[in-house]
Amino acid sequence: MDKPTRKTRVHMALAVAWVLVGCVAHAQDGTVTHTLFQQARALENGEGVARDPLQAADLYCKAARMGDADAQYNLGWMYANGRGIARDDALASFFFKAAAGQGMEAAQRMLKVVGDPLPEKPECMRDPVVPKIAEPVQAARLMPLVDYQLIAPRKIFDLVNTMAPQFKVAPQLALAIISAESNFNSFAVSNKSAQGLMQLIPETSERFNVKNAFDPAQNIRGGLTYLRWLLAYFEGDVALVAAAYNAGEGTVERYRGVPPYMETRGYVKRILTSFGALVHPFDERVTRPSPVMKKLLVR
Repeated sequence: MDKPTRKTRVHMALAVAWVLVGCVAHAQDGTVTHTLFQQARALENGEGVARDPLQAADLYCKAARMGDADAQYNLGWMYANGRGIARDDALASFFFKAAAGQGMEAAQRMLKVVGDPLPEKPECMRDPVVPKIAEPVQAARLMPLVDYQLIAPRKIFDLVNTMAPQFKVAPQLALAIISAESNFNSFAVSNKSAQGLMQLIPETSERFNVKNAFDPAQNIRGGLTYLRWLLAYFEGDVALVAAAYNAGEGTVERYRGVPPYMETRGYVKRILTSFGALVHPFDERVTRPSPVMKKLLVR
């Protein structure tokens, strides 16, 4: 077997480094949110520190913004019961809705008590607005940190590089989605019945006329069609496109940006890192932009 060239060794090292960095970043995010949650709970209940519900609510919200479902639930409980802060069923509902969206059954039950959530994000849940790069085409040419030629099966890599330009989707973005969705497993099935390389749910397959989601070419075609639509709908904002691919465009619209789900926020970070840019060119003829696009707060 031939020895790998120096260029190949460098690419392999970068690929491994990207995986390690991603794991470390995910672990750090989890550590930060856990620490914030523990501090908030101590302040809420006066465990080892003077009770301070206002400070507790502030720390809970910081963790909630990062996607911590327990923090979202506890803050919702404080608002629902007026526990040291003014009672506000609408705010309570917003936080219960966020926790329920991550599968917390107790939060789902509380939504029946407090009613519908606020139409807007509470101030403490709004991430800083990141200015968009003025020239999307140049932004899309930034150097990504992952070389999928070293990672993806050759057949899949070639299919994507052949098909993606036909849909005006950068192959690097499509490969990043496939990697995150199925790890290049053509027969992957999720617990929500998402299927194949780009994890198309049955409704998406039907929407884009995919007859066999386990056929790589059909699956990629369906996924690229959806990506092209999302890029137009969210005007080339890669973070919003990735969030919508993971959690649904309706969820992105409801939260006016990347939803406060830990899984989705990690997914968006992975796609942005892999793609290497914040924006992507889009064809405005595909669909009208989201009606709330002007109100969306990015990340």
